Formats: sequence, C-alpha cells, structure tokens
Amino acid sequence: MVFGNQGALFMNAMTWWDHTTGSVWSQVWGRALDGELKGTELDLLPSQLVPWRTWKAEHPQTLAMEVDGLRLRRESFYSGYVIGVTLGDAAMAFPYEQAEDAGIINDAVGPHPVVVHVNPETRSVHVYLRQVEDRVLTFVQNGEVVQDQETGSTWSMDRGLAVEGPLRGQALRPVPHIPAYPNSWRDFHPESLWYDGT
Repeated sequence: MVFGNQGALFMNAMTWWDHTTGSVWSQVWGRALDGELKGTELDLLPSQLVPWRTWKAEHPQTLAMEVDGLRLRRESFYSGYVIGVTLGDAAMAFPYEQAEDAGIINDAVGPHPVVVHVNPETRSVHVYLRQVEDRVLTFVQNGEVVQDQETGSTWSMDRGLAVEGPLRGQALRPVPHIPAYPNSWRDFHPESLWYDGT
C-alpha cells in the first residue's frame, strides 16, 4: 500500500484516473478514492473473463476491434485466482481451483444463497442467486446435466435458465463477481470469508 500525493490510500491494484473530475478510482471497489467524486461507488455489473475461444463459441457473431501494432499472443491461464463475490456488506472468496474441482458450489454470501458454477472445459465462471421466488434451490451435477434437487428441473448454467422440468423458463439472477489474486482480495476485503470446500 502507498499513499498518493494528496494523502489518499492506494492498495496493490490498478487505479483509474477520471479526466473529467480529476477523481482516482479503485478497480476492485469501483469507488472513487480521491478527487471530486471521492466516496462515490459504481454499480458492478455481471461480466465474464473467459478465453477468446470460449467467448467466440458462445457468441459467434462477435466482432473484435483491431488496433494497429497490437499483437495477440497465445492465451495463458492462471488458475490460482479467487472468484470474489460481494453482496451488501458481505464478501466471500471462492478459490478457482476448488470451484473447478467441485463444478457446482451451493453456498451463501451473507444472507444471500448463491450457486457458483465452473465449466473446466471452457473455463467459464457463473455466479447466481439460487432462489426462484421464495424457494431456495440446491444444485447438483448429474454427468453433464445440472439439476436442482427440489424440483428435478434441468438448468443451463451458462444462461442461468431452467430448460426442462417444473421450473422450465425460470431464470436465476446473475451475481457480479471479480477474478482477483488472493492477496489483492485480502487487501480490499479483509473481512471476507473464504470457501474451504465444506
């Protein structure tokens, strides 16, 4: 951690400079650390960090911007990161390798029941609230099929959508998550719980 020239605290992660207001923003928190908008927080939207081949397979009509002088390199994948989730005042880190081994994790972040799904072939990660109306669901993987134990409905975890069974057509609400180095997650969320596989 270092202090900037105006006394603001900066941690071991990227910060962004807002040229319009002169504010400095934390990448991890999405919060202005210094400047005119200090204390303002941005809304975190669900997103994915996946290999290009995975994205292209799921979204074949995608266009990519070419930049002169930019060289694409062979992808490398670092599996030692955590899937960081914050909901309200609660935070939890799910180590990627444990989530990959499990495939499906049913847990809670604070009072919010969540399901974490990792597809080891595509390396895609999805986090959803595992609740439909007033019913909390428990997800299990049966071979290549994901079902909820409560109704036996079959789910597409890439879309968070029930595709067969009593809940067909129901959708899970996606939860934003952040891929982070474990030490960086600890810096920014020292109160975070850590998934330990139990």
